[in-house]
Amino acid sequence: MLVALSGLALRATVIGYAYIQRGGLNKKVYAKNLVTEGMFGICRNPLYVGNLLIYAAVFLMHGDPQVVTTGIASFLFMYQCIIYAEEDYLEGKFGEGYRVYCADVPRWIPRFRKFAEATEGMAFNLKRVIGKDYSTISATVIALLSVDIYEHLAVPEPTANRSYLLLLAALIALIGLMAGVIRILKKRGNFRESKAV
Repeated sequence: MLVALSGLALRATVIGYAYIQRGGLNKKVYAKNLVTEGMFGICRNPLYVGNLLIYAAVFLMHGDPQVVTTGIASFLFMYQCIIYAEEDYLEGKFGEGYRVYCADVPRWIPRFRKFAEATEGMAFNLKRVIGKDYSTISATVIALLSVDIYEHLAVPEPTANRSYLLLLAALIALIGLMAGVIRILKKRGNFRESKAV
């Protein structure tokens, strides 16, 4: 749970300080501008690090050493491939500025000692975190609860844990409901950020 929470906290910190509008567009890497502030000032891929922590937590909760090793290695390989494609694109688009950024900021391991410097003058935006990351947060918690349910159903007498299983199922339903409410509010514009004039 701590590994998952650290992944979610890292993602929340990234999004709360500087949301990056980069990703795939028409199945191609895309970036409007080079984001180097906030958590991107201490790690070039902080969202991917957060995601890997979340995936690792799900695999660790499963507990089978082969699942843990294969799962983490597979996701690490996939993200590394994505990163290579993004780096190639970003270097082509932003040239020397991107090369200087790469020389100064590590690809994977965040340098938390530079956090204060990287976020200086910035304000954390909780509303943005909820609006942009509610689906990841809810999916992570539901996945962890589902693994716990699976493990309790796999014991010889699963009905002995009936109250606990019902509690977990109720929590999954509640989280799903909350995610649905946030999605509706988001569609209504409640999480839209006001643009500076």
